[in-house]
Amino acid sequence: MITRSMILLAALLYVVTAAGAKDHSPVEQTQFPSAYVPSGETMYKQYCSACHGADCKGGGPVASVLKIPPADLTTLAMRHGGKFPYEYVSSVLRFGPGVFAHGSSDMPTWGPIFNFIDKYNERSVQQRIMNLTGYLASLQQWVIADRSTLFFQSASTRHSLHSSTSAIGSAGL
Repeated sequence: MITRSMILLAALLYVVTAAGAKDHSPVEQTQFPSAYVPSGETMYKQYCSACHGADCKGGGPVASVLKIPPADLTTLAMRHGGKFPYEYVSSVLRFGPGVFAHGSSDMPTWGPIFNFIDKYNERSVQQRIMNLTGYLASLQQWVIADRSTLFFQSASTRHSLHSSTSAIGSAGL
């Protein structure tokens, strides 16, 4: 138990310090705007891939030592009735996954961490969460509703492709 907690703490410290680490070479101050917020993909690689893996399927290098296995983030829409749960994902990122009956979650609550990184600029924190949520939405898997129709939930639009050679070929499947 203590070893798992120490490894988790070490991983979290690594992520936070990596985010705050700066290149010691001189950087022109105008390189990024003061309210610069990285893309969702960049933040995923920095903060999430250690647990959820580079492919977002829950198999990151730290996953084996966690009490609760990391979720497969490519199936969020499928697990929520075919629609990507924007509000749920944003809430989990900001406030954490909630209270667990048998111990605490191993997932960090990113809202306070982003607040610290962004010097308590609420607009930047909201943009970080929106960017990361949007990136996760873009990774959702195709869902086979029946043998003739494929559904994909993206942004707020449901797209349907009837399974024919041309439709499947154009979808890149």
